[in-house]
Amino acid sequence: MTTCPWDDWNHVLKIDPDKELPEGVTYGDLCATGTDAIEVGGTMGITEENMEAVVDACAEHDVPLYQEPSSPDVVIDNRALEGYLIPTVFNAGSPFWITGAHKEWVRLDGDMDWDRTWTEAYIVMNPEADVATYTEADCDLDAEDVAAYAEVAERMFGQEIVYVEYSGTFGDEEIVAAAGDATEETTLFYGGGIHDYDSAATMAQHADVIVVGDLAHDEGVEAVRETVEAAREA
Repeated sequence: MTTCPWDDWNHVLKIDPDKELPEGVTYGDLCATGTDAIEVGGTMGITEENMEAVVDACAEHDVPLYQEPSSPDVVIDNRALEGYLIPTVFNAGSPFWITGAHKEWVRLDGDMDWDRTWTEAYIVMNPEADVATYTEADCDLDAEDVAAYAEVAERMFGQEIVYVEYSGTFGDEEIVAAAGDATEETTLFYGGGIHDYDSAATMAQHADVIVVGDLAHDEGVEAVRETVEAAREA
């Protein structure tokens, strides 16, 4: 596989344009936490307008910016973006979230910026999460199932990122470790329920990159900064 920016990442901050920041916290404050990259995206309530607003607010600061669109109709063309990280949900119940939405994006766009577009092989694990409902994901998976999905993503589909997503709840260490053991060159992202130094350090032992999202909206800058430190020290 070719060298990619995330080969050197430990931490990604995911900002949801549909969620407010804590009082007194700015996007600039979050950009200054030391995170390796910021991903702008969410599942519900996402529009081109709120995507643009967050990207523009973060663009003034020296941190790589990526959009993670939830559907083709919210993709924005903003040169402040390093690129697009596109989920393809390997355990989705509907093929629309594996290739269908992606086909529609290519069909509607007509001139894809492939040099700045990558996919993330999502394995969605929290059945209560919006993303699980949205994609009709089969979350009844054990460590062997997740390891097999991760291996298929890398070996059969050439995915450069495998993303084990627990979205809103802290995941099973054994399952995340199994995904890591099943891949060799692919970068393993983990997201879900990271709320402090210890939880970040725990998952950073198994994943190459930890993704922190709700914490920024719920707790603010210092809490995010703690998770950055944990990811770097793990």
